Amino acid sequence: MPDQERWGFRLLVALVVPACLVVLPLSLGARPAATRLPDRLTDQEFWRLSSDLSEPDGSFRSDNLVSNEVWYQYVIPDLIKAVRPSGVYLGVGPEQNFTYIAAVRPSMAFIIDIRRGNLDLQLLYKALFELSATRAEFVSRLFSRPQPRGLDSRSTAAEIFDAFSRVERSEPLRGDTFGAIKQHLVERHRFALSNGDLSSIASTLEAFATFGPKIHYLSTGTDTYGGARLPTYAELMAATDGDGVPHSFLNTEESFRWIRDVERRNLIVPVVGDFAGPKAIRAVGGYLKERGATVSAFYLSNVELYLDRELTWNAFCRNVNALPLDANSVFIRSAFDGRYGHGFGLNSDLGPLLPHVDRCPAF
Repeated sequence: MPDQERWGFRLLVALVVPACLVVLPLSLGARPAATRLPDRLTDQEFWRLSSDLSEPDGSFRSDNLVSNEVWYQYVIPDLIKAVRPSGVYLGVGPEQNFTYIAAVRPSMAFIIDIRRGNLDLQLLYKALFELSATRAEFVSRLFSRPQPRGLDSRSTAAEIFDAFSRVERSEPLRGDTFGAIKQHLVERHRFALSNGDLSSIASTLEAFATFGPKIHYLSTGTDTYGGARLPTYAELMAATDGDGVPHSFLNTEESFRWIRDVERRNLIVPVVGDFAGPKAIRAVGGYLKERGATVSAFYLSNVELYLDRELTWNAFCRNVNALPLDANSVFIRSAFDGRYGHGFGLNSDLGPLLPHVDRCPAF
């Protein structure tokens, strides 16, 4: 069996809670949850939760400032049908999470990534969401480019990025934006950011300013990867599903405002963690179980491929077993054998978690 087929088959036969670990309904005598998911977290609760759930900083071969999954929206129509809005979203990586979160409308979200740089990126986004009144202002701050005229609440993401494509970088705006981000995170929220965190945020903002909306997965050098052309940030935001319907979090003011509101309530929590590590996923699972919450969607990207290569996939599978799941819980992954896509490269896949993980090894 070819490696890709064998890897895809492994996922279909192994990924979630054994029957002995399924939480019993209250009617059968299980202990009721002492608390529920919060409607908002204080700044102190947010920072403590992010810190307590996290593992030490890890490494990956690239910074991953931007997704490279051009067909990531193809799965969204079926995702919306499958997922209950009141659940909890788990994800990995950069901006594509906001599009999935806007689609499924969870009560809370956790973005788990092996790199602390991704936590810093999520904090940069958090500040920009909270500081920006409109999508145009958000894009202006993110790419350090003055807002062009002619954009309003009815503009599509494609129209917004087309307008910004003709605007040059402003160094004063970049400096003002970093100052505003630092003030917002450190002085307003009082997050205990290290000098390394601030340096990471500054360098990330510099990358977005340097390359503008044309920034892509590798940022510098070649614009192809594995024989496929890498999509730019602008193209990812203007992308659509298979029927030509756009879903990005920047396509409508309503989607943008929804994410902004969740960020202002501190309910998108970035976590540093290895998917196969000893703590992060299990700690998130424990937090959710204590509050009677259920994971509705887990966006895996193509992390499993790397775990399989490193012979740590079984550890990841056992970690997933520690999450509170039900029959409606789904995974979203990116794979060469994914069913939702449009050709060569990573395509999306979607499936129920419970039926596919009952063969996780116990040890």
